[in-house]
Amino acid sequence: MTTSKTTLLIFAILLVLTACINRLGSDAASAEPATKMPASNRAPQAAPREIPSDPPNTADRPMVLKSPRIVVKKAERKLFLYSDDKLVRTYRIGLGLSPNGDKIRQGDRRTPEGDFYIFTKNDKSAFYLSLGISYPNAVHAERGLREGLITKAEYDSIKSALKAKKTPPQNTPLGGDIYIHGNGAGSDWTWGCVALEDRDVLELFQAIPVGTPVRIEP
Repeated sequence: MTTSKTTLLIFAILLVLTACINRLGSDAASAEPATKMPASNRAPQAAPREIPSDPPNTADRPMVLKSPRIVVKKAERKLFLYSDDKLVRTYRIGLGLSPNGDKIRQGDRRTPEGDFYIFTKNDKSAFYLSLGISYPNAVHAERGLREGLITKAEYDSIKSALKAKKTPPQNTPLGGDIYIHGNGAGSDWTWGCVALEDRDVLELFQAIPVGTPVRIEP
């Protein structure tokens, strides 16, 4: 065999060996487990959807009530809202600074007891929103007259307002300005009013009309 033929044969053998080595190397690399990509280089994933810590108030969709009425149970610190005698809401409440017993006179800081009605709705209240309770009622007026706290003229004025479902006099020695309002229900802190959380009084304010009956029980 001549030198040139020998050289060509050796060259051909080397080419074949090189091709085999390259193929084996490629297969070996694909068989290795993939290197774990650092977290910072991974494609971002969508964040889990979270429940808002302060979900939208249900008062954004006012309740439709039929013959609404309110019952306040002082001992339970709760206000119950009824629609056609069906209980639809229960709210936690705060009371006056002297929560026990019926209101008797101005400044005693008691929340009155008895039967009343909502005589006004105030959206400019210093306590967010407020609903006026028709205190003093007939029972308070009669007791006040009997005990000499009010005059006969004041008594007659209270009775006349109640008969017409208007605002009873608020500036007699019996006191007045008793409201259901906001600003928090965590404690007994008012001067005789019924206090709710703001979101609760908003819902109540939107749901009930002036004239709604209110009963406040011990």
